[in-house]
Amino acid sequence: MLLLDTAAVPVAQRVEAFHHTHNQASVPKYFTHEEHASGLRARVEAWQLDGLTLFASSNTGFRLTRTARHVRQEAVPVIGIALQNEGVGRSEANGEQQLLGQSDIHLCNEMAPHHYGWSQHGSAQALLIELDRLDVPMDSVQKAVSRLRASPMHSLVHQHLRSLWQDPGAIEKDPSAPMVAKATVELVRALVISAAEDERSALSRSVMDDTLLSRVQAYVLHRLADPALGPERIAHEHGISVRHLFGVFQRAGISLEQWIISERLERAREDLASECSERRTIEAVSRRWGFSRPSHFSRRFRDKYGLSPSEWRRQARSTDHGTEPASEDVRPVP
Repeated sequence: MLLLDTAAVPVAQRVEAFHHTHNQASVPKYFTHEEHASGLRARVEAWQLDGLTLFASSNTGFRLTRTARHVRQEAVPVIGIALQNEGVGRSEANGEQQLLGQSDIHLCNEMAPHHYGWSQHGSAQALLIELDRLDVPMDSVQKAVSRLRASPMHSLVHQHLRSLWQDPGAIEKDPSAPMVAKATVELVRALVISAAEDERSALSRSVMDDTLLSRVQAYVLHRLADPALGPERIAHEHGISVRHLFGVFQRAGISLEQWIISERLERAREDLASECSERRTIEAVSRRWGFSRPSHFSRRFRDKYGLSPSEWRRQARSTDHGTEPASEDVRPVP
């Protein structure tokens, strides 16, 4: 949802509108700006994902300050997880300064004073999580602020957050939103604890055990296109046995192999309906999503959706062009 576009705001009201929008979407802070109101440009959007607040801001240079007074007034303890999209972010917390680029995850402990901003023009996306929901001690959050890069979870969580931000509006409306939110919280929890605690500590072991299913699923989803992805490799990458891996999924009521096939089929289905792939053959699409045998792909596709890949592609194209499917036989199974 669009919260602010300064192009539609009178010049004299832009600074006030920016401050009000940010403080409503996030938590209260003070702001200073490089530009006078006449040069201030900003676009702010926000979404809700099963109790998680996501917001994005693209704006001219600024600096925010979260003071001790702001912290004392906060009724619900929260943390922020941010990704820099444009520009170089500058953060100062716990007496330490960080420069943040597009490959970094920025952990904002909103329950401690800090500064953040950028020069000229930049953009960032942030996720707010209540501390009680994250279930992480405050001292662990404080320790993790400057240590995220050292966590073995950093790359995986970064990939997950990037995918979350590809189309947050669609995820917000999707029936799977609660599951996505739960997985996101668990991945962030594992990231914070692995950055803050010794891997041999009881807390670290407990959190990594609790979040194993979410970590494995996130790992798999970013590697669906790899035909070599299998139980042995997944187990090896997570330092567990294949038997343990299957047990984790079984306790969740999920078949690992069937879940991977189902996710690959759904990606292929989306691909076949996309205009971007209209010149790709069905075999090329199937191989792109990890199916080594086109016949196996076609059979599994029909079993899941009730029509062949070519029938689905024709139906999707005819719908996009505003025409009806050629026959009843090419309508998807509800």
